[in-house]
Amino acid sequence: MCGVAGFLGAGGDNQRQEQRIGAMIEVLAHRGPDARGSWCSSDGSASLGHTRLAIQDISDLGAQPMESHSGRFVICYNGEVYNFPDIAAELRKLGHAFRGHSDTEVMLAAIEEWGVDRALQRFIGMFAFALWDRKREELYLVRDRLGIKPLYYRETGDGLVFASELKAIEAFDKGGAELDRRSIALFLRHSCVPAPCTIFARTWKLLPGHILTASRKGAGGVRYQSRPYWQPSDSVTKPEKATDGDYQETVGLLRDLLRKAVSERMIADVPLGAFLSGGIDSSLVVALMQEAGDAPVETYTIGFGEDSHNESAWARRVAESLGTNHHERQVTAEDALAVIPDLASIYDEPFADASQIPTILVSRFARRDVTVCLSGDGGDELFAGYGRYAATKATWNSIRWMPYPIRRMAASLLAPLSGPLSGIVDPVFGRIYDSHGVAGNRGDELQRVAAVLRQRDRAQLYEYMRSHWKTGAGLVRGLGDEPATLLSKPPDWFSESTFEDYMMRADLCTYLPDDILTKVDRASMSCSLEVRVPLLDHRVVEAALGIPLQQKTRDGRGKSPLRDILSGYLPDELINRPKMGFAVPIDEWLRGPLREWASDLLTEHRIREDGYIEPSPVLARWRQHQSGERNWGGHLWDILMFQSWLRQRG
Repeated sequence: MCGVAGFLGAGGDNQRQEQRIGAMIEVLAHRGPDARGSWCSSDGSASLGHTRLAIQDISDLGAQPMESHSGRFVICYNGEVYNFPDIAAELRKLGHAFRGHSDTEVMLAAIEEWGVDRALQRFIGMFAFALWDRKREELYLVRDRLGIKPLYYRETGDGLVFASELKAIEAFDKGGAELDRRSIALFLRHSCVPAPCTIFARTWKLLPGHILTASRKGAGGVRYQSRPYWQPSDSVTKPEKATDGDYQETVGLLRDLLRKAVSERMIADVPLGAFLSGGIDSSLVVALMQEAGDAPVETYTIGFGEDSHNESAWARRVAESLGTNHHERQVTAEDALAVIPDLASIYDEPFADASQIPTILVSRFARRDVTVCLSGDGGDELFAGYGRYAATKATWNSIRWMPYPIRRMAASLLAPLSGPLSGIVDPVFGRIYDSHGVAGNRGDELQRVAAVLRQRDRAQLYEYMRSHWKTGAGLVRGLGDEPATLLSKPPDWFSESTFEDYMMRADLCTYLPDDILTKVDRASMSCSLEVRVPLLDHRVVEAALGIPLQQKTRDGRGKSPLRDILSGYLPDELINRPKMGFAVPIDEWLRGPLREWASDLLTEHRIREDGYIEPSPVLARWRQHQSGERNWGGHLWDILMFQSWLRQRG
């Protein structure tokens, strides 16, 4: 794994460009501590920088930026193409020869032989790369299909700058872009800034599965355009009635695909291990690793003192059953407090998924022994694993019988009411759930019912259920309209099947890359650990998108095919247990060991002086949380991560 950076502009002073690229790769050193390199075109118009974490061909023959054999292409690349041995064998038959055995050299040869688009169709892996074409004088920025690896870009006064992380762009163009208040509102709604937006104006995330092509125009500046080369919608099929025979065929297909995906991701010239939470996804990945390898897998987990948030005992039992070499560490609130000062610099822009803390801690724990870890991310979004899918559907079924104008009228009548009438909720509406599938407190149940009744359709309902702070109006000062996202304006293919399919597709394209994969990439790369995600092999994703819902949720439980595959490796009691997730007890910690830190960031004077957030609603929730009247830990964590990021930025 590595860090990439570069610039395309009008040209000029090569020495100055090399200095600016040097500053960018300096701040990306954590992504690649093994080597650094840079390249500039003869006229200074194009420049590339690279920091290397050597995984494949750790010799100098794998160093980057790397030129193709003909000299036409230059690449800087972050990621892994797992099927590069197969591609190399095909290319050798076509007359290509290779100096080393890195996937980078094979990628360049594939691009020379077939062109960028056709080569991409052959690549299986995770990647974000910049490619300069000397012949056409064009720059290509490319991100992998699922958005596992990040790539940012900014239009400056004299060109286009890009990098693996925002901090590198800021090193090149410090103060070149203001904060975008609309993105602040999106962050408070989603606990992250959804792509293509970033916290900065004129600065963007390249979307998953996209190519950006850029070239110079006139005396200064660039022209560029982004387009998709892969879309998950192409794999969606119309739902059909499935038989038991069809289901067994599905399980067999997935088993074969996952075995191949896992074995390909075990190829490395450095020590390798796996994260093991004890849940379905990570247990399946580890089971397949153990089957494919010739030595016990090194597995890593962390736990918390609070039983409601501690899965380490389950992970230990899974490890014992599979025969791994297991490593476990218990985490305290003091451990979390020690990580908090690093969060703003690790995540570059405000990011408030509180599981970022244990992800950082388990990454640091594993990095003591290994350089690569496999994880089970992606199973929930592909195989209906989240409790919120059933909960949100139940909520929709509670209200859909009522015509929207009547729902809206009922909401206006219910909104002013509270506790004394909360008893009408269960018999009339059923329970109304939050975004995590948790029923609301009795004291505010009618308020939640009123808000849900205002949602016009299931798309609006899911956006509402997925939101923390429900709107930026009255919270973000000087806010215009929030930018549209795939949740607020979903594409047609989201809605072409069941509500559960809609939610899974929305999460695959939003929550997964914007939250989960961002969390894992920054946490792991902050300590120079590469994390590979076999469940997000695009062949597995394409297969999953074609599986009917009833095959994913047999007997009322999600992940049915994964459970049945795992049953060949583990006893039933380790498979069919309640899902806990990788959560932290942030509610309790904000009333205890994190209270002083949080209080310092949440003073009315500090918030008002910063000028971005209206303090009144924040302080009201802080008081309610401290009194125990309400649990606002997630909402307050959003504000705290923003305030902490502002302080770190200076």
